[in-house]
Amino acid sequence: MLKAMEVYLVTNGNGLEAIEFYKNALGAEVEQVNLFKDFLPDCPPELENFVMNAQFRLNGQRFMLSDNNPEMPYAVGDNITVALITDDEATAKDLFAKLSEDAKQITMDLQAVPWSPAYGSLQDKFGIHWQVNAEVAGFGQEYYADQN
Repeated sequence: MLKAMEVYLVTNGNGLEAIEFYKNALGAEVEQVNLFKDFLPDCPPELENFVMNAQFRLNGQRFMLSDNNPEMPYAVGDNITVALITDDEATAKDLFAKLSEDAKQITMDLQAVPWSPAYGSLQDKFGIHWQVNAEVAGFGQEYYADQN
């Protein structure tokens, strides 16, 4: 089942600064911040404080932010995506398959990642950037336990 459609901002290596900016400028409550070093076991020192995912709440609505993967090009104008949040893997697979039809680019195939059993990103045939993410209760707890 589709839970939400949310705004996802992408910054260019200055995500921690952007978090403080949006917190102050919008009065947003920061709920979570995970850095590259939290997910990448052999994270290079220059990327340790890049934001992998930050979540904010503003008037009851969530929006998210991350730093651009430095292995991918960064283009102003392409730095905002729509995140589709599901509560199960099957819905994520269905949405990803439908949005992928005649897609301009699959930027990350739908796959299991530390925070989700099904996450992927693409640019659809109209040039819109999408992230599909299944948020399944309890998924990834083993990963996080191993990191502490």
